Amino acid sequence: MPAFTFEKISPPVRRGPIPSIETKQRGVIVQILDRFVEARVKRTKRGENGVIARHEPKPPD
Repeated sequence: MPAFTFEKISPPVRRGPIPSIETKQRGVIVQILDRFVEARVKRTKRGENGVIARHEPKPPD
């Protein structure tokens, strides 16, 4: 016979809908990083052969 036992505790009851997770924030951060990378690529291209790299627009998601 065990010397002790564990009492099973039920999880707390949820009181309403689960708050939605904002996914826009990651998109904004990615856009900012893309701008930094694009500027760096332009500087690198300009230094290599005197030509400014052109940005091709992305297709809509």
